[in-house]
Amino acid sequence: MSHPEHPTTRLLAMLELLQAHHRLTGRDLARRLGVDERTVRRYAERLGELGVPVTAARGRHGGYRLMPGYRLPPLMLTDDEAAAVVLGLLAGRRIGLPGHATESALAKVQRVLPAALRDHVQALRDTLGFTMAARDAAAPDTGTVLALAAAARERRRVRLRYRSWRGDDSERDLDPHGLVFHSGRWYVTGHDHRSGQTRTFRVDRVASAEPRPERFEPPTGPDPAVHVARSLASVPYAHEIEVLLETTLAEARRAFPPSVADLAGRDGAVVLTARAERLDGAARMLAGLGAPFVIRRPDALRGHVRDLARLLDEQAARRP
Repeated sequence: MSHPEHPTTRLLAMLELLQAHHRLTGRDLARRLGVDERTVRRYAERLGELGVPVTAARGRHGGYRLMPGYRLPPLMLTDDEAAAVVLGLLAGRRIGLPGHATESALAKVQRVLPAALRDHVQALRDTLGFTMAARDAAAPDTGTVLALAAAARERRRVRLRYRSWRGDDSERDLDPHGLVFHSGRWYVTGHDHRSGQTRTFRVDRVASAEPRPERFEPPTGPDPAVHVARSLASVPYAHEIEVLLETTLAEARRAFPPSVADLAGRDGAVVLTARAERLDGAARMLAGLGAPFVIRRPDALRGHVRDLARLLDEQAARRP
């Protein structure tokens, strides 16, 4: 029986051997693992630190064994792996993944961890704080997400039952190009046979997604994430904005993601085009860039920038 040279692999191999045999001597374990008996003793101590009850006895009938009645849990994680899993689940819940799924997954992970590691993970949950507010996102049905992902991978058409933001129900065939998670919501983008266009749909509004026998060829256009960002940026609002930003394209992209605005480098500056529901919010957005800019349209935006400047000047003049 051969084992890779990594100590963690050997540690787990020793645990497997003890699971499979009532008792093994230090010499037997050393031979099977390809190490010396001193290393076997060290492995036994490490397993004990992880909460695995390994007992050792000296003498003719001595050796190593697991405490009677102990069974290896179905999941074994190192400290780093357990922390990564828990952090991922906690962050996922914070940004809008289904709460019931993350809670049950966290509970299952903690249940199968050794006692010492379980306490450390619980301490992490008890003391971890977030500066980001929890997303109140609509969680899609897990089965729908998995069905759409499988159809996108297999290039298989699906029949959607969908409810629009107006509450209108529809049925349509979709060639799903991919799933995108953006700002706490799930989206699927693909060729919609009802409209004949590439469309983006919110997955939480999908009542069902039934696979069809028809297949489709992979698209040659932008990837799904880019398409969703552009689709959200082009949602009609009351005001169309065009501003010349006197900064680099890299700096502008750090301030304005594709879902907020379209950016184009031109003559050493950046042209920003966007749509906004409120011009006062657009004024605050531009002020937050911290770089000079020239408003091209609409003229009404200039008044909102002046109002913001007056408000900030008044706040700066206040005394305690």
